[in-house]
Amino acid sequence: MLREISEEVRVNLKDRLRDVRHVIRRHRHDNPVQQARQGEEATRLAFPIREIEGLLGHAASAFDDMMSMAETLVPRERTGRMNGLAPKPLGIYFAAGETALAGERAFRRDMYALAKAVLAEKKTDGARVREANFTAVHAAIVRQHAELLARLAREDDWAGRVALVAALSAALLVEFLNHDPLRQGEAPTAAVGPGRTFAISCLAPVALAVGLASVDTSAKPEPDLLEIALLATDARSDRILAACNGNDPLDELTTVFATLLAHLP
Repeated sequence: MLREISEEVRVNLKDRLRDVRHVIRRHRHDNPVQQARQGEEATRLAFPIREIEGLLGHAASAFDDMMSMAETLVPRERTGRMNGLAPKPLGIYFAAGETALAGERAFRRDMYALAKAVLAEKKTDGARVREANFTAVHAAIVRQHAELLARLAREDDWAGRVALVAALSAALLVEFLNHDPLRQGEAPTAAVGPGRTFAISCLAPVALAVGLASVDTSAKPEPDLLEIALLATDARSDRILAACNGNDPLDELTTVFATLLAHLP
């Protein structure tokens, strides 16, 4: 119990620190928005307020640069394009027994990294990902789809695996939207309107990439599964959006994902 509590606190702390980093980057002295604001205020701010703001901007830049340098020293298991992100099969993320906690941690970290890579690929400035929300996604999948996960672990037939993986990939996207890990500003994104469309476009590739990694776990994993998933979901964006907003999103998304999984590498 204590271990679970400390894990939750640690993940939430990481998200809070990322929020702080986001604020610091907004106040860098070389941030175009900050420069424009300072230019507008320069004529009405008296000494020494203008100079103090300049010093604070340079301090924010120095701190941000130091954090960026520290990040380069962290070892990462990444190869290939789009930061070399390779999703793991569902059986690893949702393992049972002694490896369950390790699977949950890997799921949370990988989903955060995959979603962040999609945001970067789409050049969505200002959008952020909350890692802690993926813990709730993992718990929801375990709670609601344990039977599908158990069947997938036993299924050897290719067509049978495609059907099961499609259902679980659809469930992932549904839970991504339910627990809404993306932020634009301070507001959640996946409720209604343009924010929901944005969330679907960013999270559907993540769900499909995990599915692609799970169909044939005996084969050598493709290094660019996320890129393949991003291209595929962009091409089927209308159908995916309609399914997410339909009467039975899980069933409709399963049909869409089954078609994609059957024809993609």
